[in-house]
Amino acid sequence: MDSVPHDTFITDDFLLESEFARQLFHEYAEHLPILDYHTHLPPGEIAENRQFDNLAQLWFADDHYKWRAMRACGVNEHYITGDAPERDKFLKWAETVPKLLRNPIYHWTHMELARPLGITDRLLNSDTAPGIWEECNEKLSQREFSCRGLLQQMNVRVVCTTDDPVDSLEHHQAIAADTSFDVRVLPTWRPDKGISVEDPLVFNVWVDRLAQAAGIEIRDFELYLEALRRRHDHFASVGCCLSDHGLDRMYAEDFTLSAVRQAFSKIRSDQSLNDQEAAQFKSAMLYELALLDHEKGWIQQFHLGVLRSCNTRIVRLLGADSGGDSIGDFEMARPLVRFFDHLDQNNQLCRTILYNLNPRDNALFATMVGNFQDGVTPGKMQFGSAWWFSDTIDGMTEQIETLSNMGVLSQFVGMLTDSRSFLSFPRHDYFRRLLCNILGHDMRRGLIPSDMDLVGQMIQDICYFNANRYFGFNVPVND
Repeated sequence: MDSVPHDTFITDDFLLESEFARQLFHEYAEHLPILDYHTHLPPGEIAENRQFDNLAQLWFADDHYKWRAMRACGVNEHYITGDAPERDKFLKWAETVPKLLRNPIYHWTHMELARPLGITDRLLNSDTAPGIWEECNEKLSQREFSCRGLLQQMNVRVVCTTDDPVDSLEHHQAIAADTSFDVRVLPTWRPDKGISVEDPLVFNVWVDRLAQAAGIEIRDFELYLEALRRRHDHFASVGCCLSDHGLDRMYAEDFTLSAVRQAFSKIRSDQSLNDQEAAQFKSAMLYELALLDHEKGWIQQFHLGVLRSCNTRIVRLLGADSGGDSIGDFEMARPLVRFFDHLDQNNQLCRTILYNLNPRDNALFATMVGNFQDGVTPGKMQFGSAWWFSDTIDGMTEQIETLSNMGVLSQFVGMLTDSRSFLSFPRHDYFRRLLCNILGHDMRRGLIPSDMDLVGQMIQDICYFNANRYFGFNVPVND
């Protein structure tokens, strides 16, 4: 392939390597709205329609992908999460970007510069950084570059945030009441802190907050479940339709109610649980939470395989979620079977999406969801999109190929951003281009029919319609 001039790097046909791929993308995928059913966007910023002062605030403040890359390139923490001026942080980031060739961050960076920021005539580096800084900051003062303006520019119709059971959801209520804003912003129930019993002090502080939010005194395990139910009901009243768990592994140990009661009483007395007690408590809680989700017809999501807070120095300096996490190598298959089978035997297994962080588990997860399809709900059990360290070209390709070979790709609910940044929506474009390229390549090789409408409909289902049906969003494509 000929070298690409700097001013045409992110072209209309970026990643599209055949005429079939180009036709699939431009005619079937490109203009579909975005339903982003898993993000970490702050609902308060959407409610107040935050206007960012500069590109560093918008692009850099909470992005641990960029932080890790800068550390790897020898940038001092002062310019990453420290108190350096925001312009200086941006300039250090610009110095880092040319070193990131073949990392997906390089693609994402220039795709985000191209859309929505309109920078298509130069690459980001130390020479171009000052001009890009000034040009983008001028745009950020305009209404179409506020939080809401960015969502509307990127044709986003639904955003699901990630919310703790103790959150008031006042921001979601305010957004829903504002008829001038046409993007639906829905909460997601994320009860991880109610399961994490490793530190009694942290757990008990959270339980006390839960008691206050639920308006109930939590004296025992049954009242703990009642408090969670009350908050679950509140989430449902604000439009929540899905839960999410971020776990190292699935917990599905045998337990008795008396043992769980004793474990809860023990930790509420500020005593640490041993490994067996902790595993039984976590198993009981995941089961009880799954029952709540089933009762309301929600979708449950499980993000599995992360080894968190690996670097003690980083955690002490910055806290969790600061770029010190990695892929873990936990046992997955047998706990998943026990958990799903326990629920399925009593017809209490709700729609479920599994995401694996370790790519070694692709085939395991793809075949696992096939065990528990029910013949009633299309794609009830989902092998979710490539996540975190795997949302690369190779990682997404492997997920798509594995699902194609061991499941039914046409029922896949597609891509999400999993991001804290309002500039991350080009990741949907990235996924759509890659999907079209893969299927276009198959058409060119004669592996699937060269029937554009047949394949194009599959593309549209994966990129939009499947998720719209699966989550019950019911958003008209041309609304």
